[in-house]
Amino acid sequence: MNNDRPLFGRPWIFIRGVPSMKFLPPEGPLEVAFAGRSNVGKSSLINALVGRKGLARTSNTPGRTQELNYFVPEGYSGEGGDLPPMAIVDMPGYGYAQAPKEQVDTWTKLVFDYLRGRATLKRVYVLIDSRHGVKKNDEEVLDLLDKAAVSYQIVLTKTDKIKEAGVDRLISETTEKIRKRPAAYPFVLATSSEKGKGLDDLRQAISETVGQPV
Repeated sequence: MNNDRPLFGRPWIFIRGVPSMKFLPPEGPLEVAFAGRSNVGKSSLINALVGRKGLARTSNTPGRTQELNYFVPEGYSGEGGDLPPMAIVDMPGYGYAQAPKEQVDTWTKLVFDYLRGRATLKRVYVLIDSRHGVKKNDEEVLDLLDKAAVSYQIVLTKTDKIKEAGVDRLISETTEKIRKRPAAYPFVLATSSEKGKGLDDLRQAISETVGQPV
């Protein structure tokens, strides 16, 4: 229906929040997912990526997103093969210290079940706050992705908050850290939602992953 329009040249919409596996949409369009620590700037990056403020909800309370949130380009009925070309999945933020252990365990199970059981998931973009680099709980998530054998790529966020020379150094350090990880894509992206830096590179990476024009 909208096949003549580029992937990020269309309005995007929220279709559903998934609190457990039984609520997942039927497998159809290819999916890319975004993961990251609470407060890493995930919602801001998704909004900047698709050019729609307020699509992914930002929250002053880290850890509030407890579901897999699905976004797709607008204009597809979902019936009879009229499916969107892809979906973006916003995964629950991790590493929020004040979340009860039971809640954290529930998130972990949902995320791992999704990662292991979703044939249409093409890649996970793991967001790392450039001010802090790869932390222990980031390492744990990378271990999870390696274990689930899901391709992932590191995306540095908030690069406008550090000196420019520091960005290149951080890219090199991060690339070295993931060099021996089996499921890691070897190229690290650097972005700033606020300044719009690196967004075209990320769009291009997603476009190549799902085989759709930007």
